[in-house]
Amino acid sequence: MRFGMVGSYGDVDEVLAMAEAADASGWDGFFTWDAISIGDMVAWDPWMVLAAAAVRTERIRLGALVFAPARRRPWKLAREAVTVDHLSGGRLVLPVGLGVVDDGGFSRVSGEVTSARERAQRLDEALAICDLAWRGEPFSFDGTHHRVDELVIAPRPVQQPRIPVWPVGGWPSPRSMARAARWDGVVLQRTGSEEPLAPSDVADAVAWLRESRGDLTGYDVVVQDVLPQDRGAAQEMVAAYERAGATWFVDARWDPSVTPGALLDLARQGPPSAW
Repeated sequence: MRFGMVGSYGDVDEVLAMAEAADASGWDGFFTWDAISIGDMVAWDPWMVLAAAAVRTERIRLGALVFAPARRRPWKLAREAVTVDHLSGGRLVLPVGLGVVDDGGFSRVSGEVTSARERAQRLDEALAICDLAWRGEPFSFDGTHHRVDELVIAPRPVQQPRIPVWPVGGWPSPRSMARAARWDGVVLQRTGSEEPLAPSDVADAVAWLRESRGDLTGYDVVVQDVLPQDRGAAQEMVAAYERAGATWFVDARWDPSVTPGALLDLARQGPPSAW
């Protein structure tokens, strides 16, 4: 089991301090998040945050929970990812989802799509284009929403055969889970609810993935929840998820009452594996 945390709140200096503390304290992953405008929440550009974190950390995996490729140009996404991959020495992961329409970057601007069907189509095309782009050779693509003619994105990523892609898998949606099964990992979520998945749900999802993919060796299963303050209870929680087949546990705190100071304390505390 590997452990990550999300720098969900704080100014940009505070978020980078969390990344440095998490790197020094034994966490395996540090994640920011990708949004333009959600209410009055303070949000930062994830690629700039990750680029800064890449040069201020040494060993920790970096990503965002989750990127929304439906409102990004896929070739620019491919270039941004390659850049952070090289800055970090091959430590980037790419969790991706449809994006949420309460983000003003979808619903309060012109030119963006809000239907789930089209966002899903654009997500799939963006991932296909990134996969081709990261091969470092001329490629073309002819999709419903995007066309590419003999484009080259160089250099290739440090990580081969590609930067790991973790789509959101909305359990128990077969279509959402099937997308995740085609890539390198899954960020498990409950379809239609923000309630965390129970270990029994995770076990069912892992069984579905194993039936769909066969061997899950090297495939990451990511779950999100909040670690209890009691260390014994926290260790019992993550052990139950590990028995269910999860390979990552990410402490994700989205409650607006959470302070940057509390998140920095969490980063400095280290993951359950270090207790």
